[in-house]
Amino acid sequence: MDQNDHFSQPSCADDHEFGNLRVEHALKRMLTAVTPIRGHERINIGKAHGRTLDEDIISTFDVPPHTNAAVDGYSVHGEDLPSREQTAEFAIIGTAYAGRPYRGAVANKEAVRIMTGAPMPQHTDTVLMQEHVERHGAFIRIDARHQIGQNVRQAGEDIGRGEVVLRRGRYLTPADIGLIASLGIGEVGVKRRLKVALFATGDELHSIGEALAEGGIYDSNRHSLRAALMQLQVDVLDLGIVPDDKALLETAILRAARTADVVISSGGVSVGEADYTKEVLASLGTVEFWKIAMKPGRPIAFGHLGDSTFFGLPGNPVAVMVTFCQFVLPVLEKRMGISDRPIRPLLRAKSLERLRKKPGRTEFQRGILREEETGEWTVGTTGKQGS
Repeated sequence: MDQNDHFSQPSCADDHEFGNLRVEHALKRMLTAVTPIRGHERINIGKAHGRTLDEDIISTFDVPPHTNAAVDGYSVHGEDLPSREQTAEFAIIGTAYAGRPYRGAVANKEAVRIMTGAPMPQHTDTVLMQEHVERHGAFIRIDARHQIGQNVRQAGEDIGRGEVVLRRGRYLTPADIGLIASLGIGEVGVKRRLKVALFATGDELHSIGEALAEGGIYDSNRHSLRAALMQLQVDVLDLGIVPDDKALLETAILRAARTADVVISSGGVSVGEADYTKEVLASLGTVEFWKIAMKPGRPIAFGHLGDSTFFGLPGNPVAVMVTFCQFVLPVLEKRMGISDRPIRPLLRAKSLERLRKKPGRTEFQRGILREEETGEWTVGTTGKQGS
């Protein structure tokens, strides 16, 4: 007699998640099992946003390239500043602009009108903010509030010549693109695009536009996953819906594994009689089926089909997005070669309801986040959390 005739299968309804992997342990095992893809290309910085840097960006000059004024004002010799409770006068002898520096000599008790970013005139070392001086025709008068070296940006203050400003493995943000451009660099080496194949399984699934048969539902998982993938700079191969047919499933998986670095399926990872994913994958690759101590998203398949990484996600739409965010996304980022991972900030919010969960597992609950007039963040449940 089969053992299952006496003992029921574990499920997310159990009081305890005995023998199941904790969320953090499952993710650690996944990340340990994958490596970054090989291959790179050189592209224009205008197309580099969201790509993974595959080289160090090194400055070939100082930034700023010259000592310059940090504010609009007057450039003077710091030694001419008045001492406590005294004043001093300076004769204005010229003007310095950003891009048009003042070339003449500046003697003691002389001042050059200077604009923000303009190179400091020779031998001057201090800028008097224009709001802090009294101007009388061709002269200015100041009090003792000023200090030597004030309002001056030194050459190389931001970036020194030869300094590494961005390291290989950086996920390139808009600010990074601007930084690279400021160094006069127009092309960068980046990792090639990750290729991700995607399909959904199930006889009950219908494509949008088809009439629903009895017991049928429209496929939403593939669309939500594809939208999530499109936020990354990856190439997506959408293989559509695969029926609960062993031969068709094997064909789809083989095609996906031949063309993609990562294969993602949804549905077919439970213990149902028509869920062929486990049987097919066992014959094609090295794939583990895990029960993770979490809700939703308890059953998940992970492994390798040749050089491809495989994810078999649950069929429940909420579980699909939870498992994508918790497991698939970090693995995709490692495969993309991202070592400087984008920060996903957490918010501290006050719950408007009591939250309950079963011991021993992580639960992800759907909520509605709001910022109150007081500036406090609150979160309330969307209602029932069942599948």
